[in-house]
Amino acid sequence: MNLLIMAIMAFSLSPRQQALSAIAACEAKGDQTALTTCLNEGFDNGLTVSEAKEALSQLYAYTGFPRSLNALGTLKAVLEERQTNGQNTAPGREADPLPADYDALKQGTEVQTQLSGQPFNYSFAPQTDYYLKAHLFGDIFARNNLSHSDREIVTVSAIACLPGCEPQLKAHVAGALNMGVKETELRDIPSVLEATVGMEAAERLREALASVFGENYTPVQTVDFSIWPKGQPNTAYAQYFVGNSYLAPMDGGIANVTFEPGCSNNWHIHHKQVQVLICVAGRGWYQEWGKPAVELGPGVIIEIPEGVKHWHGAAKDSWFQHLTYHKDIQEGASNEWLERVSDEVYLQL
Repeated sequence: MNLLIMAIMAFSLSPRQQALSAIAACEAKGDQTALTTCLNEGFDNGLTVSEAKEALSQLYAYTGFPRSLNALGTLKAVLEERQTNGQNTAPGREADPLPADYDALKQGTEVQTQLSGQPFNYSFAPQTDYYLKAHLFGDIFARNNLSHSDREIVTVSAIACLPGCEPQLKAHVAGALNMGVKETELRDIPSVLEATVGMEAAERLREALASVFGENYTPVQTVDFSIWPKGQPNTAYAQYFVGNSYLAPMDGGIANVTFEPGCSNNWHIHHKQVQVLICVAGRGWYQEWGKPAVELGPGVIIEIPEGVKHWHGAAKDSWFQHLTYHKDIQEGASNEWLERVSDEVYLQL
């Protein structure tokens, strides 16, 4: 993630807040390589060592000790390397000591009530209720080297990266507002997540935001580019596509083609060759002229006969990837590109 670019894209989150969001997402995903990059960019853009350490320590309560400790180990290595390289890293200030008569349960109950917007008692598991109040919202949230709003940016960013935790994510989106995070700041976090850990977490958070703010939202089905690479923009053939496509050449004359949601290629014909599509991720469509469209998904294989007019591409609400190669290639083989697929045809799918 390039925080300078993100600062231009996002008008509410400061580069420092973006860094907190990014390192939280990397911690939750367990991606130490990306975390190294985000920590370095964060330190170059105003994040302090104390803030980074505090954020990664807090997250043990949300993502578990193993991820938190791994991330802290990466932070230690980054700091050692920066020191060796003579890079300036602001230490920041440590949290103030708590008073001798500090009541963690009392303070934590008040903080949790503020976050939830109402008194909260988890009577089903009283010990867990105590841990939440006395330790998480009492001991941890009392440490003032991160503000409550900073801590919720960290929490929301991390939980967005955890599949199956959508109810907690929605609760913390609402709670973040109660803890002083601005709506515009919350709406900026998905862009940070998309640039840092990918679209899946970003889409999960966009859906949670829409739910909290009472908006209609159709989540976009995403794909994991660490499995099948996205490649580079398919500029050489851009004139024959509606929307953006990406090309990743692979061994053996095979190419991986990635279509963004709503992207399709024009009607076209393969002369003196047969094209094979092996669908690997997301959801899309294939259609031959005069025939119904065929839905495409992982594992579907399409063999396109020579001389048949056809098109293929992504569904409106999903990224899509297929491998492709040609066989039975004869001398003089070529592609004939034709008109774009009409909205009438595409939008009815």
